[in-house]
Amino acid sequence: MTESGANEDPASELGVLARALLAHAEWLAASGAVGLPAAPVAAADPAADPRASSPRGFVGPARDTASRPPLPASRSANATARPVSTAAGPSQAAAAEPPAPAPREPPKDLEARERRLAVLAGEVEACKKCGLHATRTQTVFARGTGSSGLCFVGEGPGADEDAQGFPFVGKAGQLLDRMIAAMGFGRDEVYVANILKCRPPNNRKPELDEMAACVPYLAEQLELIEPQVIVALGATAVQGLLGTTEGITRLRGRWRLYKGRIAVMPTFHPAFLLRNPAAKRDVWEDLQAVLRQMGRPVPARGA
Repeated sequence: MTESGANEDPASELGVLARALLAHAEWLAASGAVGLPAAPVAAADPAADPRASSPRGFVGPARDTASRPPLPASRSANATARPVSTAAGPSQAAAAEPPAPAPREPPKDLEARERRLAVLAGEVEACKKCGLHATRTQTVFARGTGSSGLCFVGEGPGADEDAQGFPFVGKAGQLLDRMIAAMGFGRDEVYVANILKCRPPNNRKPELDEMAACVPYLAEQLELIEPQVIVALGATAVQGLLGTTEGITRLRGRWRLYKGRIAVMPTFHPAFLLRNPAAKRDVWEDLQAVLRQMGRPVPARGA
C-alpha cells in the first residue's frame, strides 16, 4: 500500500482493484490474447524416449534427461486454457504447453489458392517497398507445397538464394533438408519461406522497415497455406512472426501462437547450427515436439 493510500477504506481499494482487473481482461479479449488450449494427447508409446532418435548427419547423441522432472500428464481436451503472456504483443502467446492440434482439412479450392500464390509471387517480384530492391538479384518467394501442414520460416535470402530465387538452397538449406528428412517428411511436403524476400547486403540483419514491408506478404502466404505448425528458424523469424525481441536462446523450445491459432515452435537457424554443431541436439528435441504436436510418429534411430 502506498503512503497516500494508507488511510483509504479497504472496500474502496477492493473496488478499484476489481475495476482495474476488469479493464485488463477486456483488453486481453480485444487483443485476441485469451489463452492456449489444452495439451495434445501423449504419444502412443509413452515408454519411448522422445530423444532416442539421432539421424546421422543432423544430431549427435541424445542428452541425459534422468535429472529432469517428469512431464505433466496430458489434460482433457475440455480442460481450462492456461493464461498467456502479452508482454511482446497480442500475437505472442507464451506457454509451457503446446496448443491442442486441430483437425487439418485440405483447402477447399486448391486451384484458387495456387492462382493467388502465383499472383502474390508476381507482386513480390515487382516490389519496391524498401531499399533492398536496388541491390537484389531476384526475389525469393517460397518453396514446397505445404501439403504436410508444416511450415518453416527463416530470416531472409543469402547469396545462394539470391542467385537461384529459392529459399534455403545453400549450406544452411542442405542442413534444413536433412532436418526435414529426419522428421519423416519429403522435401516438397513442407512450405519454406522467409521474413524477407530480398537479400540484405552482405547478409546483414534486416532493418525494421524492411521487415515491416515484407511481413504482409508472408502473412498472406500463411493464410493461403494454412499450416498446422510453423517452425520459426532464428530470432528474426520469431520477431517477424510474433513481434517479440526476446533472444532465441530464451525462446527456443517454448510454444507460441501465431495470430492466436497456429502453433509456432521457435528454434535455432540452420546457419547457427553449422557454427555450433552441439546445438543440433536442442533443435532435434524441438522438432520431435513438433511431430508430437502434429500427431506424427517420431522416427526410430537410424531413420
